[in-house]
Amino acid sequence: MTTEFPDVPALSGWEEPLRFEGEVRDLEIIGEVPAEIDGAFFRVAPDPFYPNRTGTDIFFNGDGNVGAFRIKDGNVDFRQRYVQTDRFLAERKAGRSLFGAYRNPFTDDPSVAGLSRSTANTNVVVHNGTLWALKEDSLPIAMDPETLETKGFSDFGGKMRSRTFTAHPKIDPHTGEMICFGYAAKGEALPDIAYYVISASGEVTHEAWFEAPYASMIHDMAITDNYVVFPVMPLGSSIERMKRGGMHFQWEPEWPVYYGVIPRRGNGEDVRWFRAPNAFPGHTLNAHEKDGRILLDISLTLGNVFPWFPPASGDVTDPATLPTRFARVALDLRSTTKEAETFELLDIIAEFPHIDDRFVGTDYRHGFFAGMDLSVPLRLDRVRNKPFNLVFNSLVHGDAHTGKVKYWTPGETDTVQEPVFVPRSANAAEGEGFVMLLVNRLAEGRSDLVILDSTDIEGGPLAVAKLPMRMKFGLHGNWADASTFTGVTTDVQPRRV
Repeated sequence: MTTEFPDVPALSGWEEPLRFEGEVRDLEIIGEVPAEIDGAFFRVAPDPFYPNRTGTDIFFNGDGNVGAFRIKDGNVDFRQRYVQTDRFLAERKAGRSLFGAYRNPFTDDPSVAGLSRSTANTNVVVHNGTLWALKEDSLPIAMDPETLETKGFSDFGGKMRSRTFTAHPKIDPHTGEMICFGYAAKGEALPDIAYYVISASGEVTHEAWFEAPYASMIHDMAITDNYVVFPVMPLGSSIERMKRGGMHFQWEPEWPVYYGVIPRRGNGEDVRWFRAPNAFPGHTLNAHEKDGRILLDISLTLGNVFPWFPPASGDVTDPATLPTRFARVALDLRSTTKEAETFELLDIIAEFPHIDDRFVGTDYRHGFFAGMDLSVPLRLDRVRNKPFNLVFNSLVHGDAHTGKVKYWTPGETDTVQEPVFVPRSANAAEGEGFVMLLVNRLAEGRSDLVILDSTDIEGGPLAVAKLPMRMKFGLHGNWADASTFTGVTTDVQPRRV
């Protein structure tokens, strides 16, 4: 490669492109990995292989590089591979970047017009024995969960008509169904939403189409026993702005937040919209039904979390200074009101939530987060490779029933990435098991996979699997029990788009 990456914060320090594929077997372990753990922790990070052709770039635009920690019999093996997207293959063949600004096809090289722009860099989930690499501007990409071999895009046998697919589908723990949707489903900067139910065996069993109040990002979703909720955030999209070379999204400080609610088997005419004051609705923790209301637990920030998508005025506020809370949003289905009510759920500074996935859509208690313990100093002045993204110094456990919060903080020069929960057994009580997460050892320039007892995170790690390299800040990942992918045969029918 003869072109240097630009010296910009999103591609410097800890986030300098890693461009690594390979494996490290039998990681060195301090402590003892619980014998009950048998499965894999999959995660994905944006990791650009070539410098962007525009000369600048944002973190969200990197190629998806999937890492897998396979844990069995007390041992941990690590493997990492790029998702072989059409975009990635085209650029590797050309030996240079062909795609331009984030979600702006008008900045691409003419040679790739019409080719999928997917980087598959936002989330990875296992369903129907397949590892799905997800980016919300495109169809999902199937991968082999054991080898990380890319199989290709899938429209589920031609039954998914949406052009896009959410980065945050939900798996119903009772039926095994994957509940999902695509926004901008008919094309970029359009308000169309396509809602889908995919059976445990991978068949599309329900489809509904409707429009959001405005065209924007809809990053996450939530489900209950009977409903699905779509938080619409005021990050507006515009084709005209993209044609002028501008960003796909723009923060709109005057727009309200909307929460769309549709019955699990509902149609477009069944959607109800609830309005709330301007805010940035982040990731959903969970949702459930109680006394005729949907109670949605979600991160809410009073301002723009993504400064790289500024408002038209150009004014940018440091996200670290914005008030953020984990809120409970009440959507009253019995009332004719169109207003959502918001209450504080947990008094924490945190994001990237995970729960015990066996309790998705139900009245749950335990949430685990990457967060900030303000009582513990974070000494970034002592490290050379400073992090660019949201900085969290602690693993946080929050009790949604009592509001009680616990922290585990690894060290003054360490930061944490998104945690995942692993049940101790299939029949264990809610929240009884283990939490695992990557810890960035900033002063050492490398990362560790840390495993803690979920019922006693303050007690510190049960095991630390040492990596000989740093792990770029991942966007999202998930745990999958070995039974969900080992020896499972599926017919994905991948295709090129």
